[in-house]
Amino acid sequence: MNLFPQIILKNIASLLGCAIFFVLISCDEDLAEINKNRNSNFPSTVINNANIIQRDSGMIKLRATAPLIEKYEFIDSPYIVARKGINILFYDKKKPNLPGKISAKYAKFNDKKKFYEAKGNVKIISNENQMFAMQSVYWDQMKKVMYTKDTVYVTDKDGSTLVGANGMTAKDDFSEYTFYNNSGDINAQKIPEKGR
Repeated sequence: MNLFPQIILKNIASLLGCAIFFVLISCDEDLAEINKNRNSNFPSTVINNANIIQRDSGMIKLRATAPLIEKYEFIDSPYIVARKGINILFYDKKKPNLPGKISAKYAKFNDKKKFYEAKGNVKIISNENQMFAMQSVYWDQMKKVMYTKDTVYVTDKDGSTLVGANGMTAKDDFSEYTFYNNSGDINAQKIPEKGR
């Protein structure tokens, strides 16, 4: 029996195995380097002509429509964006048949921070039929507050108007709000006795 050819075959097999191992290891390092430089800021979900309904305990809380919604979730701070505008109907338990409305040319929602922003001809109509018009508004859902530094135009259901030249801060249900540097034509009967 000739051992010399068997030893050579075993050495060749060992060398081939080591070569494959090192090639695979070097490929993994190259892929890791390539993936490190790859852009991960791309939408994971794209919805065209979106019609979204959000329910809570069987009741509709929100109904939103948008031509385009994109969800970015492969980044440190995931968000959802509606670049081509959005229209939202929001329902209150106190008046479920009279929804409030929000419309804007652009909207963004940060999922981790529970923070919304709307920009471009923002109009909010409360279920009390008050209309708020501004160029941008921000909603901190955790603190339940909405605010803007833009000029806010408010029209009440009786036609009276109010202008907050330096913005406003409001509870997210519009039960309370504060305007900064305001002026306008408002019914004095609506002002509480303490504020007169």
